[in-house]
Amino acid sequence: MKKLVIRFNAPVVLSFALLSLAALILDGVTGGFTTSELFCVYRSSLADPFTYIRFFGHVLGHSGYSHYMGNMLLLLLVGPALEEKYGSRTLLMTIAVTALVTGLVNFIFFPSVALLGASGIVFMMIVLSSFTEMKKGGIPITLILVVIFYLGGEIMDGIRGGDSVSQLTHIVGGVCGMFFGFYLRGRKR
Repeated sequence: MKKLVIRFNAPVVLSFALLSLAALILDGVTGGFTTSELFCVYRSSLADPFTYIRFFGHVLGHSGYSHYMGNMLLLLLVGPALEEKYGSRTLLMTIAVTALVTGLVNFIFFPSVALLGASGIVFMMIVLSSFTEMKKGGIPITLILVVIFYLGGEIMDGIRGGDSVSQLTHIVGGVCGMFFGFYLRGRKR
């Protein structure tokens, strides 16, 4: 009988979840100071070096435990398969680019709103995961359904007057996932 071993199977995904948990704990310990300084993005001076950290760090911050768990459950469900298929370095690059793009969109278009959370990353991963079995020249039905259900739902929520910032973040994350899916198509680890 084989011995069961616990493996750190998806280092980027697991590290992201642990760093997000650390950011959430720091938020509680510092009364929100670390979140406002490092883990949410908002319009601030380009002379402030923390502005550039926030362009990436906002994806690690969460408004509370339920916000964190909602994002991490999906991340932990979808992320490991992506990391296995594309490799840790490539997945880390997709996360960093998506964080930067969503951070810049918020910084430019929503100057009075602070954005935090990993939902843009999660939406990127959901859409990217629908490309995992894409064959040359074809579009998988799963991609079409993801676009209709997830991104279409976000567009409808935005039109109906939902939280337009988070809907836009989800849409931007999904668009990043589509871009990476086409860019990485056929590429394996």
